[in-house]
Amino acid sequence: MQASGKNAGLGLALVSACAFGGSGVAAKPLIEAGLDPLHMVWLRVAGAALVLSPLAWRHHDLVRRRPLLLAGFGLVAVAGVQAFYFASLSRIPVGVALLLEYLGPALLLGWIRFVQRKPVTRAAAAGAAVAVAGLACVVQIWSGLSLDPLGVLLGLAAACCQAFYFVFADQGTDGEDVPDPMGVIAYGMIVGALVMTALARPWQMDWQVLGGDAALGGVRVPALVLLGWVVLVATVAAYLTGVVSVRMLSPQVAGVVANLEAVVATVLAWVLLGEHLSAWQMAGGALVLGGAFIAQSSRPAPAVAGESVLPAPESASRPGSGSESAPEKATA
Repeated sequence: MQASGKNAGLGLALVSACAFGGSGVAAKPLIEAGLDPLHMVWLRVAGAALVLSPLAWRHHDLVRRRPLLLAGFGLVAVAGVQAFYFASLSRIPVGVALLLEYLGPALLLGWIRFVQRKPVTRAAAAGAAVAVAGLACVVQIWSGLSLDPLGVLLGLAAACCQAFYFVFADQGTDGEDVPDPMGVIAYGMIVGALVMTALARPWQMDWQVLGGDAALGGVRVPALVLLGWVVLVATVAAYLTGVVSVRMLSPQVAGVVANLEAVVATVLAWVLLGEHLSAWQMAGGALVLGGAFIAQSSRPAPAVAGESVLPAPESASRPGSGSESAPEKATA
């Protein structure tokens, strides 16, 4: 049962990465047709909130039971990631901003080990390192070495928000009062939509763009079709499968697998938008795949063998703190 559950979790994590990765390919034609990037984000989050509103009504008891979780997920995991990423994008090259955002899984491992004081498997740590190296190749970071300090800080803030996406997704799984992930996502989108409304000011948007067509790799596609893809697939389906995969795997493993989003986005841009894919990017994609494979291969450490797990701080020096005291949730 554990093996089948992990396989299902990996499948959902891959689906989530592919769904998230398709957002840029569908959003870019709309932006090129005249939509402001911040307005595009608002349409994405507000549309998802509208679609998920029936789930919010169904799980209305979450407002009373877990208000801080809902507010945190909406502010950080939804609005925070988007706002900080686009803010950094306005000051530094796209590839560098994307790489900084996807430092989130590496920051997540530090949070798990040093703040939550849980063990981190060596496989997850090695997989994260390999995946980050691969991402550097995918985004070709060397093409943007002249960096704006504020843009870098904003990109790191986006990475922190992405790391907390996995932390919030895993909240409550160890206790009896486990919040339904669909309800958490629904209310998170509603909170995120409210925040993004204040930031994006959609009343200033050029709504006529949505009534026309946009160019997708030389083909004219109705703008509403592209928007529907961004909302239903790249947001609703991506968040639902992503949060469920975190609960079936672990935050550290799901976080490394999520790095595949950047690879998927690059490949789709190559296939659908005709953007050039260099040899370095293909090699980087292979490294990210390798990092995800290494991370998901981790297993809970046997009680007598501590080599495969990096112990939480102070746990190795405390008398009587054997490996059996390490929470099983922290391993994949």
